[in-house]
Amino acid sequence: MTTKLDVRISRRHFVASASAATAMAWLAPRRLFAQGDGLVQTARRTAAVDKVTVQKLRGNVSVLMGAGGNIAVLTGPDGKLLIDAGFAGARPQISDALASLGSDPIKYLVNTHWHFDHTDGNEWLHSVGAAILAHTNTRKHLSTATRVEGWNFTFTPAPADAVPGEVFDDERTLQLNGTSIALKHYAPAHTDSDISVHFTDADIFHVADTFWNGYYPFIDYSTGGSIDGMIRATEANLVKITDTMIVIPGHGAVADKSQLAFYRDLLVSTREKVAALKNQGKSLDEIVAAKLTAATDAQWGNGFRNPKDFIGDVFQGV
Repeated sequence: MTTKLDVRISRRHFVASASAATAMAWLAPRRLFAQGDGLVQTARRTAAVDKVTVQKLRGNVSVLMGAGGNIAVLTGPDGKLLIDAGFAGARPQISDALASLGSDPIKYLVNTHWHFDHTDGNEWLHSVGAAILAHTNTRKHLSTATRVEGWNFTFTPAPADAVPGEVFDDERTLQLNGTSIALKHYAPAHTDSDISVHFTDADIFHVADTFWNGYYPFIDYSTGGSIDGMIRATEANLVKITDTMIVIPGHGAVADKSQLAFYRDLLVSTREKVAALKNQGKSLDEIVAAKLTAATDAQWGNGFRNPKDFIGDVFQGV
């Protein structure tokens, strides 16, 4: 497959990356490790002071950014539906943001996958009335001790009220607030529990952590993720997404099809280059030293995964 990474990043992609920086402050490595704690502990602690912003999209769908993973919100007389829960420590900011979208009660929560920056708020949202729906593997990982080697952290089982009460294996369609919401499980990609969410009437597609807009992604090999799975998911997204569809990534600024295509090219190109050098017998250190992602490092390498981390994640899967 040919890629477009030999050309410079367009101003459009640069602006998207810069806008995403404010919504992704918790992912900055310097901040995460400034006090000597691990990633998970520090991210949870700093969530209490992070700013949450609200961006209204189309129809009655909005997105909250800055509380962990991007949270989509559907409002209406049936009650608010949230896609992902963010960090528990961001509850005050999330509550204020939700109140700004109207007085509809919180009734439903969908988790796009099991990771803590998308599910830590499950317990408090359930306590105020949200029924929780997710993929079967999300409930499995939240219900048991789960190790993520990439974060050097073992998660203990979540409280019972934080575990999704309803699950599905492949597809589920919801009818709420006069619209249809189509949920679809990916084959293992970022994890083995990823789902997409399509607000069909507003034509808004939440692809969660299969897409990190402006940041090198984290791939959780500990729970089924892989670089090949990420590429397959991105290819599947591109088939579905139209030129007029709004794309909500798991992290970073709201995007469109061209930005997702750029991301796909980045994944494919990096995989091909790393695999070629690994097949030649090159070590990970040698491949990192080759600076294969130099063209995108300035814009994409300043988040949770720096260029070395990203190359390491790809190396693990080829």
